[in-house]
Amino acid sequence: MTTLNEKIGGEMYFTANPNSEHHFQNFDFELLGNTLHFTTDSGVFSKSTVDFGTRTMLDALAKTTLTQGKVLDLGTGYGPVGIAIAKKCQRQVDMVDVNERALTLARQNATKNGVDQLVSVFQSDIYQQVTDKYALILTNPPIRAGKEVVTAMLQEAVQYLLPGGKLIAVLQKKQGAPSAQKNMAAVFGNAKVIAKNKGYYILESTYEPSTNI
Repeated sequence: MTTLNEKIGGEMYFTANPNSEHHFQNFDFELLGNTLHFTTDSGVFSKSTVDFGTRTMLDALAKTTLTQGKVLDLGTGYGPVGIAIAKKCQRQVDMVDVNERALTLARQNATKNGVDQLVSVFQSDIYQQVTDKYALILTNPPIRAGKEVVTAMLQEAVQYLLPGGKLIAVLQKKQGAPSAQKNMAAVFGNAKVIAKNKGYYILESTYEPSTNI
């Protein structure tokens, strides 16, 4: 199994224990129809605002029909995706990341937004500590971690989905979205683009046990 820690060099937001000086920020942002409150810090992804790719992915999710079951927010950062889904859908959400600083913020933000009883926040290097199966896995993969890591995040998802469960991922076209779509199709037997916006592609694969390769 590929891990983020095998691929990093120097401190990035996908480092397990960032040691950069703290610089806390607070902001509000509307996601899935709810105004959410976030605290962020240095050493985490998109610390000043919810990034455009994540927003595009959540907008696309609103148009997707999901089976019953839990949600996995893979690479949660400070928690905008998992918190938004828990708040809107009242579903159980597992929120995982390799970055301990991000996880601390995600726990705080879950409490701040009143969804701490719906979410479970824990460290996992990709799927290393994930043991459940899900109706939905969402990810905005860390492109700078390298192609091998991104491919693992996408292709290994099939092992953690319930029948009828979906993997939804956001990638930019210039950063390999067409290649990622092929990688998803190779494992799932299907992969489609469900939304495009300013070069961001939202990719979706469905786990169908009878047809998966």
